[in-house]
Amino acid sequence: MDLRGKSVIITGASSGIGEATAFQMAKKGANVALAARREDRLTKLKERIETETDGKAIIVKTDVTIKEAVDRLAEKTKEAFGSIDCLVNNAGVMLISYMKDGYIDDWMQMIDVNIKGVLHCIHAVLPTMLEQDRGHIVNLSSIAGHEVFPTSNVYSATKYAVRALSMGLQMELSKTGIRVTNVSPGPVRTELPSHITDDRVRTKFISNQEKITLLEPEDIANGIVHAVTQPDRVNTDQITIRNKP
Repeated sequence: MDLRGKSVIITGASSGIGEATAFQMAKKGANVALAARREDRLTKLKERIETETDGKAIIVKTDVTIKEAVDRLAEKTKEAFGSIDCLVNNAGVMLISYMKDGYIDDWMQMIDVNIKGVLHCIHAVLPTMLEQDRGHIVNLSSIAGHEVFPTSNVYSATKYAVRALSMGLQMELSKTGIRVTNVSPGPVRTELPSHITDDRVRTKFISNQEKITLLEPEDIANGIVHAVTQPDRVNTDQITIRNKP
C-alpha cells in the first residue's frame, strides 16, 4: 500500500515506538492522527512532521481507557482525512512487579490500557474500515506476550491477550479487505521502565537493560511500515523483532 494520502491513527504517539512510527509514516506521505494524553509532546511531534516530511498531522488528546475519547479520535480522524486506513494500537504500560507484593492498582491499569484500550480502538475504527472494505490494524504485543519472566505475570497476561485478539481478528476479517498485524518487540529503548512503581524491580530491570543491546523505537517503526506497505495480496500477520545479543 502506498501511504501517500492515507490516514493513520497512532496511539501512544507522544514517545517511543508511537512517536517513531508516526514520523516514519509521515515520511512516506501518510496523514497521521497523533493520539496520547501528553498534548505538549504531540504538539512538538506535529511541528516536526510538518517541517520535515510531506505528511500532515492532527492532534487528538486521547486516553485510550475512555471509550468516548477513543470514539472521538476516530471521528476527528475521519473528519480531517476522509477515511481511516490504518490503526497502530501502540498505547501501553509496563508496570511489572512480583504478584506477592500485591500492586493491584498497577495490575488494573495494565488491564485498562493494554487490553481495554486496544479493544476500544478496534471498536472505534472497525465500522469505517468495514464500510470502506479496506484498512490495516496493527496491534503492539511484546516478546512478553510469548514468554513470561519473573515480575511480568500480569504484563505478560495483557500482551498474550493482545496477541490472541490479533489472531482472532485476523481470522474473522480474512475474507474482507482489512488486514491485521501483531507486532511483538523485544527490549526497546523507551521510557516504559521508568514508570515501574516498585523501586527494587525498576532498578533491577534498568540495570539488566544496560547489559544488552536495546532495540531502538525506529527499528519497530520500520517493521510496522514494512507490514502496512505490502501489496494487498500479502498479510503479514505476525512480526517478532528481537535484539541481537
